[in-house]
Amino acid sequence: MDMTSRELVIAALEFRSPERIPRQLWVLPWAERTWPAELSAIRKKYPDDIVQSPGFLTEPLMTSGDEYAPGVYVDEWGCRFESRQAGIIGEVKEPRIAAWSDLDGLRLPQERLSVDVRKVDDFCAASGAFVHARTVVRPFELLQFLRGPENLYVDLAERPDGLFRLIEKIHRFFLEELELWASTDVDALFFADDWGSQNSLLISPVLWRELFKPLYRDYAEVAHRHGKYIFMHSDGHIAAIYPDIIEIGVDALNSQLFCMDVKELGRRFAGQITFWGEVDRQRLLPYGSPADVGAAVKIAKEALFRNGGVIAQCEFGIGARPENVAAVFETWDGLA
Repeated sequence: MDMTSRELVIAALEFRSPERIPRQLWVLPWAERTWPAELSAIRKKYPDDIVQSPGFLTEPLMTSGDEYAPGVYVDEWGCRFESRQAGIIGEVKEPRIAAWSDLDGLRLPQERLSVDVRKVDDFCAASGAFVHARTVVRPFELLQFLRGPENLYVDLAERPDGLFRLIEKIHRFFLEELELWASTDVDALFFADDWGSQNSLLISPVLWRELFKPLYRDYAEVAHRHGKYIFMHSDGHIAAIYPDIIEIGVDALNSQLFCMDVKELGRRFAGQITFWGEVDRQRLLPYGSPADVGAAVKIAKEALFRNGGVIAQCEFGIGARPENVAAVFETWDGLA
């Protein structure tokens, strides 16, 4: 095989017939603690073609606690997460901005902008993999953490001035973060928000297009202005906004394909965007057999592959069986 990992990913993104399907495994700490030997074997046999750069921050983030340990973790925005199970991040129970008077006291995590660009560039030069930035750009999720989900949904209906001041504040910060990472040698920028429930979008597509699509368009513009690809993640059923995500120029989208109609997604969108995984982690990876997983991968390949446009990605998360995770990559390799 002549293509490097980086070349494989770029060929997939540009629909130029990669020699095999590029792959990436996402691993939650739960899997590292529960299946350490099995995970090591999977990583050795199926190494990632896509990696995330370390943050290389020169100033430590102002956090406290362990986000994946039982107890309380406070993130760099001051959001307080409570967790009951090891290996899984907890939930915010008390909003950081309970009243709009709290907004003036919101501290931006400037430490996230203390990236050592030279170290990032050295990392990229030493890696044969496709590298994406260690950005944590997630406006909708951050709004929920800061305001609390219940408050935020009321805000979206009532449109208080504070909501728009908060969105503007975090949006400007995220743009600054993306501009910084775009100045490095990473191949792609990355943003993520969980927009779907099991069966539909969490808000109306009309409201999403009005308030949030312009934010993502700005993020994509930063990436493409600097010659970077842009990768996006969202959990849930998001078929309603697939056309919008394509329109703003996202190159690769990680979504829960099996919450939706995989064949219909392929009929409508194959060849227009790269499907960055995934295989059903709600049912198949924890409860299915390797044969079931292999059958799902074949469905995805037939529906979505157009001389590229797919990445073999899955998440080794809570409940997943190592033999099923291995079957994901074994099947994709066999279909190359």
